[in-house]
Amino acid sequence: MNLYHNSQNALCRMPLGAAKCSSHVSLRIRADQEYRSAFVRFYDGSEKWVPMQREAGNWFSADVQMPEVPVLCWYDFRVENQDGDFLCYGAPEDGMGGLGYVSDHPRAWQITVYDAAYQTPDWMKQGVMYQVFPDRFARSGRERPRREEIYFHEDWKDEPILMPEGMDDNCARDFFGGDLQGIAEKLPYLEKLGVTVLYLNPIFMARSNHRYDTADYEKIDPLLGENGDFAALCGAAKAHGIRVILDGVFSHTGEDSVYFNRYGRYETVGACQSTKSPYFPWYTFLRYPDTYRCWWGFHTLPEINKRDPSYQEFTLGKDGIVPRWIREGSSGWRLDVADELPMEYLRRLRTAVKAEGEDNVVLGEVWEDASHKVAYGEMRCYCQGDTLDSVMNYPLREAAIGFLTGKTDAFALRRLIMSQQENYPAPFYYALMNLAGSHDRARAINVLCGRTWDELPPAERRGKRLTEEEYALGRDRYVKMIELLCALPGIPCIYYGDEAGMQGGSDPFCRGPFPWGEEDQVLQAAIRKILQKRRASRAMQTGHLSVEAPDADTLVIIRDNHGGLDVFGAPAEDERVRITIHR
Repeated sequence: MNLYHNSQNALCRMPLGAAKCSSHVSLRIRADQEYRSAFVRFYDGSEKWVPMQREAGNWFSADVQMPEVPVLCWYDFRVENQDGDFLCYGAPEDGMGGLGYVSDHPRAWQITVYDAAYQTPDWMKQGVMYQVFPDRFARSGRERPRREEIYFHEDWKDEPILMPEGMDDNCARDFFGGDLQGIAEKLPYLEKLGVTVLYLNPIFMARSNHRYDTADYEKIDPLLGENGDFAALCGAAKAHGIRVILDGVFSHTGEDSVYFNRYGRYETVGACQSTKSPYFPWYTFLRYPDTYRCWWGFHTLPEINKRDPSYQEFTLGKDGIVPRWIREGSSGWRLDVADELPMEYLRRLRTAVKAEGEDNVVLGEVWEDASHKVAYGEMRCYCQGDTLDSVMNYPLREAAIGFLTGKTDAFALRRLIMSQQENYPAPFYYALMNLAGSHDRARAINVLCGRTWDELPPAERRGKRLTEEEYALGRDRYVKMIELLCALPGIPCIYYGDEAGMQGGSDPFCRGPFPWGEEDQVLQAAIRKILQKRRASRAMQTGHLSVEAPDADTLVIIRDNHGGLDVFGAPAEDERVRITIHR
């Protein structure tokens, strides 16, 4: 049965990839003379059978118009043989597109249909991002306010402490004193490294050092500074050519907050104190006041009812939290657990952000393919122009680590890259946050050399260090990973200290203090060189992409500007860059 359709081959689908609303897509399938007719089974909310026309060279083709509104569309084929029997031909079972096959119950290929006006900030496509965990990056000489219930590390070279609370949680109340002024003092270092975007983990008042348990969205945590210090940081960063984006935690608050006020520490009447509290509708109590819905079962993080009108007005209204901190100097938000926020909330949030300037960004934490993520029983598409600008690219991170550590091969990595290029609209794809490390995972060097100590109880991971051989292997692979991330569309992101050789297992040991004065300078220089190369090349930023895997151990990435135009049709120097990654 000689049938052929490959959704990633321009002979079969043109244009390739996602499609704009109301545009036309040509679909073709090759079928020998034994087949007398063919149909495209097309689904855009309702099923349609589109007849195909026979062409020379045993091809059948059909021109299909995309819907007028953003939607996910799906298609497969029905071909009829000379006996009048129909065969079904569909996509691979892994859902990643590409070459199809005959099946009685075929999987459909995806076409992401997006708003033709969809645009994302150029600085996300062209820049270099650096993620900072504020308590652990740098501390200034400012006087620190006193605070109860915390352990303060006087010695900056200490290791973080695991502070168990309950069965699974870490109360995370040991602090090193990193602050906003300290970050500002290190801006020359970041500029020299090649950084253009500074992503800060939460900086609002909270009980923990990670600050994902927000206590007051309107106030910078006093341990980090004052509200004015944030505006000063943004102003200083701008002078160094660096933008600042904030971490928005809008799925839940802290139990110890002005809104919930479980311990009565605040003058406000919190939801836990009275059903007449203005914040009571924000939360869902199962048995008042002690049992309530909380994020992933952590009682310290009571879950927010994001559909509550008063909460939406508080966060997204004209003078709400989201626009207010943009006016203070930020260039947008990274949204914690974005897939746990209702789509209507995300749409309104996007509107609030863009009302402050179309050049502001909305970046989401979504760990899977963001074009068809299933959350709470609903398939959601975050890349159609109505919610997010882009997402953190965890699938690429996992695929790259798998390749570099020998768990998978170059063919598998190429397949993931091609699938993302197929499913994501170009504005979204070229703004992906391509990360190697983050606060949610063991340090990149550890992961890449295969020594994270996850097999040990958490308390036994403290003090663990890599051998010289393990470190050298992890460092070598990390350099290759950054080279890979810089070669692909999207903004490469460095997790603070990875470029300096920091190591450590899972939380909290991936959140140690930056080793100022003890950096791996050879590694720093290698990463700086790669980042600067990326910044100097328009082709590596917004050029066309082609990827090949000549063998299992080698990936070849080619970026170019065809005829002096980049992938968006903008004028650019006629440039061609070839990057080869050998594992």
